[in-house]
Amino acid sequence: MSEAGKNGLTYSDAGVDIDAGNLMVEKIKPAVRSTRRPGADGEIGGFGGLFDLRAAGFTDPVLVAANDGVGTKLKIAIDANQHDTVGIDLVAMCVNDLVVQGAEPLFFLDYFATGKLDPDQGAAIVQGIAAGCRDAGCALIGGETAEMPGMYAGGDYDLAGFAVGAAERGQLLPVGDIAAGDMILGLTSSGVHSNGFSLVRKIVTVSKLDWSDAAPFADGKTLGEALLTPTRIYVKPLLKAIRETGAIKALAHITGGGFPENIPRVLPKNLAAEIDLDSIPVPPVFSWLAKTGGVEAKEMLRTFNCGIGMIIVVAAENAQAVTDALSAEGEVVVPLGRMVAREEGAQGVIYQGTLGL
Repeated sequence: MSEAGKNGLTYSDAGVDIDAGNLMVEKIKPAVRSTRRPGADGEIGGFGGLFDLRAAGFTDPVLVAANDGVGTKLKIAIDANQHDTVGIDLVAMCVNDLVVQGAEPLFFLDYFATGKLDPDQGAAIVQGIAAGCRDAGCALIGGETAEMPGMYAGGDYDLAGFAVGAAERGQLLPVGDIAAGDMILGLTSSGVHSNGFSLVRKIVTVSKLDWSDAAPFADGKTLGEALLTPTRIYVKPLLKAIRETGAIKALAHITGGGFPENIPRVLPKNLAAEIDLDSIPVPPVFSWLAKTGGVEAKEMLRTFNCGIGMIIVVAAENAQAVTDALSAEGEVVVPLGRMVAREEGAQGVIYQGTLGL
């Protein structure tokens, strides 16, 4: 008798449970269905997801794509056993990168990899992804669930996402007429969003707090719950403001690298952003992180959003109209500074005042 015949090995013996995968697909179908929008109304389960640009209302579109992950914030979700919000972070990190280019997010695909598939955990994650997609107005048209024993230890898993959006030709951002004297507005963040969590976790270790302990900076929440507050999705308010006012010149999503890395990405080389740090309403979580970890303000500004998740550049005379349009959609708009001439070799971001940590 051959070795294979004697052992009678199955895929399940190797640690991969096809039935668990099928069960998860059934569990997530209602969540996926809830994200349908014009252009996307198919069921998951095919070899690829379909999207009809004409049905979505576009005539001469340029496609814009973005992909991202959630980073080590996932370790907090795993350790705190709270999996229903990291999917929102996954979507947010991708779709906020689309809207800054003036694009409307259309569809999303996710990649979920784990050592041992738990269908309930997987369904909670995808329900979060679907919630993010509904908030962004994009359809979840497909994804991949990979069970990979030996690659991920214990209950570890990883998430990646891929979003595609579109804008009519000629309507992409940034525009070419950004000038000295233009106003810089900021939209407040919901907290740490999804960057800098390796430092966050190190600071939590220093604090000797457990994820189940009361959060020192958020009443009525555990530390785990407070730090897992999902990334704010700015898509619908920004698209409305872009379309209603026609006045937004540039947008920058404040992710890893903070102000100094992200704002210059959308500026001409001859201009710098002058930011008044005194104007930033710093959420208590950042003050706690800075104090507990002894983190200097400069390091905070290049690691975290520090309370501002999105930057907007507008001509000074249009600042009020843009502020009004965004405020009407529930955003908190903060006047942050202005565009100034940049000397050769100078930094793209100049700080005035002091960050209120």
